[in-house]
Amino acid sequence: MELYLVTGYCTQHGKSITDIVMQAVAGGVDMVQLREKEMSDEEMTILARELHEKLLPTGVPLIINDRVNVAKTIDAEGVHVGQSDMAYAEARKILGQGKIIGLSCENMQQVADANSMDVDYIAVSPVFATPTKTDTAMPFGLKGLREARKISRHKVVAIGGINATNIKEIRDAGADSAALVSAIADSANPMEAASVLKFLIEN
Repeated sequence: MELYLVTGYCTQHGKSITDIVMQAVAGGVDMVQLREKEMSDEEMTILARELHEKLLPTGVPLIINDRVNVAKTIDAEGVHVGQSDMAYAEARKILGQGKIIGLSCENMQQVADANSMDVDYIAVSPVFATPTKTDTAMPFGLKGLREARKISRHKVVAIGGINATNIKEIRDAGADSAALVSAIADSANPMEAASVLKFLIEN
């Protein structure tokens, strides 16, 4: 199972977003999503470009949340869209076939509907209630995650309230990837936090 870091206003413990991401990657993170809702497109482009340059030698893909224009400008590996963001087909047209497109699914109907879409993964959101996103739908829970894995033809990313105490359950429920925000980004040592999580999913 992959470890997927999603940023979100993470400048804890005096570290920059770039510092946090690179430490997390050193600890075993396989994929990074830049999700900074408060930033302007210009700020986001500057940060994304800096981050992308640092990530390129590691082989870890950078996914941009929502801002397809930013992903296109810096040639990021992909984009993640929500149900109310740009339609996946439009994003695919702009970015082309070689890029990763992820789609948030907040209920089982959306999971089923995504089967007819040309996306690379779906994010089942949220699995558990989480303080980092308060405007979310009813949590899927482990039972819902298992059901989503059963009906989806896509890679399934689990997100929402995942940490060291429940990540093994996420793995055992069939998720292909676990996306985390605060469990890594809010840690005093993101490298160690990622390393512990990686160990838990591999053992």
